Amino acid sequence: MTPEEMVTRLLYRDALMLVIDKPAGMAVHRGPKGGASLEDHFDALRFGLPRAPALAHRLDRDTSGCLALGRHRKALAELGRLFKSGSIGKTYWAVVEGGPPEDAGRIDLALGRMDMARGWWMKPDPNGQPAETAWTVMGRAAAPSDGANLTWLALEPLTGRTHQLRVHCAAAGWPIMGDPIYGTAPRPAAPRPAAGIETRLQLHAREIVVPLYKKRAPIRVTAPVPPHMVEQLTGCGWTGECPAAIAQPVTSPQ
Repeated sequence: MTPEEMVTRLLYRDALMLVIDKPAGMAVHRGPKGGASLEDHFDALRFGLPRAPALAHRLDRDTSGCLALGRHRKALAELGRLFKSGSIGKTYWAVVEGGPPEDAGRIDLALGRMDMARGWWMKPDPNGQPAETAWTVMGRAAAPSDGANLTWLALEPLTGRTHQLRVHCAAAGWPIMGDPIYGTAPRPAAPRPAAGIETRLQLHAREIVVPLYKKRAPIRVTAPVPPHMVEQLTGCGWTGECPAAIAQPVTSPQ
């Protein structure tokens, strides 16, 4: 990723916070095995400040969409407080295999580490950390030739557990399409399916709402649908982006 490409992913900017549109398939930070990561390119987002911004939260490698960055230590501390208190609203769009018969509901299912060998992989665990997700059906797809129904969901994590949305959807019986850990997609080492079948994770951080300033309305930022989700969302009834839904990057003089 070039500095210019990094800047084009900017969705929002003010004196305290940036929100960027994270691409799918790139880790936000270097893992224990190293490798390229998104934060390697944050220096392009200094905009005159002495230090590069830093991550205020995380998204999975294969999840796209809204990612908030703090521009300095004070901003990071405030964003950390807001995330920890559950004050920041997050809405994800997902395409799942199958789907719930109802139009809306909640999943209340505690999660725990699967085992130490699996790193951050999670599982339902009655003795684990509480985890709750609200969901709403946005659209449904007619059964394609292979007989698999698809559903477009808006998911709101009311808690912030690792892999929460992926584990909750899978445990409910409708795994997120393209999930190689909790769903039916092949693992990276497994043979790829036939050409034309989309296997990339169909999970997108669509919107983030941040009450960052006490005397201003919360900051609401929306990330455009990524190319790899257009086909499946369209099949579920999505009609494309409304021009007003995706605002131009908002900036302050600072």
